[in-house]
Amino acid sequence: MVERSSLTIVLAAGEGTRMRSTLPKVLHTVGGRSLLANVLAAAPSGPNDAVAVIVGPDHQAVIEEVRKTRPDASTFVQRDRKGTAHAVLAAREAIERGADDILIAFGDTPLVTAKTFARLGDALKGGSAMAVLGFRAADPTGYGRLLVEGNQLVAIREQAEASEAERKVNLCNAGMMAFAGNSILKILDLIGSANSKGEYYLTDAVGIARDLGLHATVIETDEDEVRGINTKAQLAEAEAVLQQRLRKAALDQGVTLIAPETVFLASDTSFGRDVTIEPFVVIGPGVSIDDGAVIHSFSHITQSSIGKNVSIGPYARIRPGTSLGEGVRIGNFVETKAAVLESGVKVNHLSYVGDAFVGANANIGAGTIMCNYDGYDKHRTEVGAGAFVGSNSSLVAPVKIGPGAYIGSGSVITREVPEDALAVERSEQVMRLGWAKRYRERKAETKKPKK
Repeated sequence: MVERSSLTIVLAAGEGTRMRSTLPKVLHTVGGRSLLANVLAAAPSGPNDAVAVIVGPDHQAVIEEVRKTRPDASTFVQRDRKGTAHAVLAAREAIERGADDILIAFGDTPLVTAKTFARLGDALKGGSAMAVLGFRAADPTGYGRLLVEGNQLVAIREQAEASEAERKVNLCNAGMMAFAGNSILKILDLIGSANSKGEYYLTDAVGIARDLGLHATVIETDEDEVRGINTKAQLAEAEAVLQQRLRKAALDQGVTLIAPETVFLASDTSFGRDVTIEPFVVIGPGVSIDDGAVIHSFSHITQSSIGKNVSIGPYARIRPGTSLGEGVRIGNFVETKAAVLESGVKVNHLSYVGDAFVGANANIGAGTIMCNYDGYDKHRTEVGAGAFVGSNSSLVAPVKIGPGAYIGSGSVITREVPEDALAVERSEQVMRLGWAKRYRERKAETKKPKK
C-alpha cells in the first residue's frame, strides 16, 4: 500500500505589531524554542511529507530559523499581505507538485501537536475535499463560527456577519485546515476579495467547496492547543500551558519532580530513568539528562549533556557546550561552559570551569577559576585524569595540568605542570611577632580624647 503524501504550508509572514517587539512574532519562544520551530516540529516529517513556510519580505531571520529547524523545508515570500488565501497561494509552486494532502498551519500556534496534524490528514481519507480544525470556546466572542449541517461544514461565519442564532454557536474556527491536493487550487483560485479590506480569506474556501459540490468536514480539538499568539500576555499564557504539558510528560516518563510547578523544561529536554529534579530548576533547550542524575534546587542548565548519576548544584549554572560524564559532582555556585568533564570529576563550590577538558576523577577545589579569556580571545585549559587542583587556584589558559599532578591551594598557574608533579605558586609567608598588638595599642592611643 502506497502511503499518502502531504505538504504542510505554514503561514509565518505576519509582522506581529501587537508584540511590541523588533523580533518577528514567530521567533518569540515558548518551551525554549521559537513559536515557528514548535509548529515545524509537530508537522509531518516522513519520507513522503514536505513543508513550505510563507514568510514576509525582509524576514531573513525567519528564513534562517526554518533552515535550522527543518532543513528540508522550502520558503516562499508573500510580498503583499492580501490575506490568508493569498498567503497560501504564495506556495503555488509547491502545491503544484501534487501532494495528496495539503495541510495549512499558522506559525504562531506553538501548542499544536503532531497528532492533530495527523487527524486533519485522516479526515480527507473518506473523500472530503477539505477539513477544518475547530474548538469549543468558553467565550466564542470574536471567533469565526463553524456552521455544520449533519456531518458537513457549510460555512465559517465571522462574528460581524453572524446572526444572533449563529453567535450562540460555540464551535469556533481554529484556523488550521486540510485540503485534498487534487482540488485545492480549484478552490483557492475562486476566492475573491470583495470585502471591506479587499483581502483573500481562506475561510471563504468552505462556501466555494460547497458550491462546487465538494464535501467539507470539521474535526475538533481543545481550546488550549490552538492558542494563537498576538501579545506578550498570550505568549506567557502559552508558556504556562506548554510547561504543564512538559511536566506531565516528564512525570509520566518516571522523572521525579518534587515541586513540578516550580520546574521549567524545554520542548526538547530528554530524560533517562530515575532522574530527580528538585524545586526551582530551569532547563533550557538542548539538554539531555541520563539515568540517576539529580539536579538540585535553583540550578540552570542549557545545551548540555548530563551523564549517569551526576549531581548538580544547588545554585549551579551549566552553560552551552558542557558534557558531564558518569558520576560527576558539580557543587553549589559552580559555573561551567564549553567544558568536557570525564567520569568521577568533582568540581567544588564557587568554581568556574570554562573552555576546558577535565580528565576522569580529577578534583577541582573550591573557588578555582579557569582564566580562559584574555580580553580578546578564549583559550583552553586541560586537566589530566586524577589531578588535584587546590582551593582558590587560578589556571591561566592556555595551560595544561598533567595526569595525577597536584596544585597547591591559592596558586596562579601559568605554565604546564607535568604528570604527577607538585606546583605551588604563592608568596613566602612573612611573620612579624607582636606587630598586631603594637598596632592596636598605637591606634587606641590616637583615639584617646585630647585634654
